[in-house]
Amino acid sequence: MKESPADKPSSFTSSTSGLSFAETNRQLVAPETWVDDHGDYLFRFAWKRLQNREIAEDMVQETYLEALKGFKTFRGDASERTWLISILRHKIVDYFRKSSREDLVEDERSLDGSEDSFDENGKWAIKPLNWKYDPKSLLEKKEFWQILKRCLGELPQRMAHTFTLRELEELGSAEISQIVGISLNNLSVVLYRARMKLRRCLEINWFEQKAG
Repeated sequence: MKESPADKPSSFTSSTSGLSFAETNRQLVAPETWVDDHGDYLFRFAWKRLQNREIAEDMVQETYLEALKGFKTFRGDASERTWLISILRHKIVDYFRKSSREDLVEDERSLDGSEDSFDENGKWAIKPLNWKYDPKSLLEKKEFWQILKRCLGELPQRMAHTFTLRELEELGSAEISQIVGISLNNLSVVLYRARMKLRRCLEINWFEQKAG
């Protein structure tokens, strides 16, 4: 049976009690336990952003490899999991950067003719539903997350990446534009259209079904 922290020998406690937070974190880094202790959490983190199981698994594996290369220089300023998540986040951003530039031509075409929610006068062609749900409560619903993931998967790849970097990673506009390779003006357009497409997808697949 795996030992709980309370079951650790007293010598372990005494050996770390006089250390700083960073020094303690450095001593507690244990690569052999990463998969058991953090594997599920890291995978969920990656899958939520990438919407692809195989790619998410690859990103987690790359995170382990990167951490193994650098764990001896780990300063201990954050917990082991926070450190691994920071590595994974950089891996995901790098993946977005590479794949977004590869899909530049395809996604630029997606910017044209995508204003299907509006008529020629700029008014709603399809009036949006009145969302009566509290956004915070929606995000706590597993079923809603599944629908949102499906809707994200239907977006052009670069558009989905842009939305994810803004809303999940909370990056600034300048950094996102550099990662996905578009101007700040185009970034605003891409984000706007991503939100409109997601809104319509959620209305069809979540709100209209719930109303029915």
